[in-house]
Amino acid sequence: MGERTGNDHRDLIKQVLDDGAGPARSALAASWRRSMTLYGLDPESQGQVATLTETQLRAAREAMEPMTRAAQGVLDRLFLAVGDAGCCVLLCDAEGVPVERRGAATDDETFHRWGLWPGAVWSEAVEGTNGIGTALAEKRPVTIHRDQHFHARNTGLSCTSHPIHDPLGRLAGALDVSSCRADQTEAMLGLIAAAVADAARAIEAQAFRQAFAEARIVLAGDAAERNTAALLAVDRHDLVVGATRAARLALSITDERIAGQLAASEVLGGAGGIEADLLEAERGAVRRALARNGGNVSAAARALGVSRATLHRKLHRLGLAGAPH
Repeated sequence: MGERTGNDHRDLIKQVLDDGAGPARSALAASWRRSMTLYGLDPESQGQVATLTETQLRAAREAMEPMTRAAQGVLDRLFLAVGDAGCCVLLCDAEGVPVERRGAATDDETFHRWGLWPGAVWSEAVEGTNGIGTALAEKRPVTIHRDQHFHARNTGLSCTSHPIHDPLGRLAGALDVSSCRADQTEAMLGLIAAAVADAARAIEAQAFRQAFAEARIVLAGDAAERNTAALLAVDRHDLVVGATRAARLALSITDERIAGQLAASEVLGGAGGIEADLLEAERGAVRRALARNGGNVSAAARALGVSRATLHRKLHRLGLAGAPH
């Protein structure tokens, strides 16, 4: 299927919106409706994708630097997986602006012409329904395939995007794989969506580990779901100092609970083996501190950065009350 003409595409959108949209297209219709009524966009618009100035792009890249640094290896691996299928990979900020890109040099001219390039603005408010902008607007993974785009000039694209959250659980941007080839099948799009989801989780996890490099990182999800990004950062006092968005959702963790000195054992109480691993790690740290200080509790407490009374409580809780003092 080739690109639709502006009139044909406008008629399609109008028909779907006038019909009230069936369940299968309700999410897409909601985005089309936002594009037309909330943002006042015209499906027939023939303008080019808006682009930031060099100064604006430099500022956007600086703001995304921690996430971009964490993403480098993941972006390389994702492009190796999808590049041969005529796709490019884009890491975008929360405004829908690509700040990092992977693509084949032979395709650069084509993708640049389509606006799949650093500095282009793919927010839904500017470009209407599209993979990057709609994923950010709805805060969920989406695939926008060809004539599902709002603008007729974008109906030659297939875009699969997944939101990415920063180490504090806030929406930071989106990871996108886009193609302008006409031979993308539903099966191929499904495989790309799975790869993008895995890559987005990997970027979140890497950014989280970098942000909490001094803390112990604990998997908060079920052992059967170890590919998730549900991670906690725990300090040496068994307190949660950070949690990824997946962990926050799974364990009802908020900034307020973390600020209130949330004990890891409190949120991992039902996690079985994970809690045992956490306690064993804490037990080992206390034993090492005692050994290095000749069994002197006061000296061990200073080494651990806790009071003598706190260490005594830990000794009882960890079953080490009989350790030499």
